[in-house]
Amino acid sequence: MFKTVITNIEEPSLSDPDLSIVQACLQGDPHGFKKLYQRHQQKVRSTLYQLCGTDGLDDLVQDVFLRAWKGLPKFRQSSQFSTWLYRIAFNVASDRRKALAKMRSRNINVEDEQLANFADEAIARDGDSQPNLTQMHYQDLMQRGLAKLSEDHRTVLVLHDLEELPQKDIAEILSIPVGTVKSRLFHARSAIKKFLEAQGVEL
Repeated sequence: MFKTVITNIEEPSLSDPDLSIVQACLQGDPHGFKKLYQRHQQKVRSTLYQLCGTDGLDDLVQDVFLRAWKGLPKFRQSSQFSTWLYRIAFNVASDRRKALAKMRSRNINVEDEQLANFADEAIARDGDSQPNLTQMHYQDLMQRGLAKLSEDHRTVLVLHDLEELPQKDIAEILSIPVGTVKSRLFHARSAIKKFLEAQGVEL
């Protein structure tokens, strides 16, 4: 019976390989958090890039892991570490976007405007160049399209379609019902599709 109890206690760690590393960190392993960083920094960086762009990206990634390090003792080990980390990344991105919105509330994003003009002129000048233009600038167009979405719609689209997180995990990260995730995802996809079609991208 005693062995059975021990097995039941340790079983959750099998579902999340990060938990053993987290436990080692909390017990003073000096290399533990470095392992967590190495396992997740690319995903965190990708998410922050899609939500905030390249400006200050390194600082944002550092901020996420700094908050994770400070908050690790409060991490509930019944949850997935990656889900908890994504929630921190979302909060960092949200704080960043709010700060930028205040700074740029009356400014025009010149780079985006120039890119839009270039794309429109190229399409108008030579319809045959559209496939090449789409291939060259698709990522830039996606960034512009994402920037036009509300924060709620953009976040759900990035986490689900670009980072490939399950809807139930996104619901946990954002503290919203799964039904709300589905609704936001539908509207976000529709908006992105309309934007890309308006830019001459055939879907």
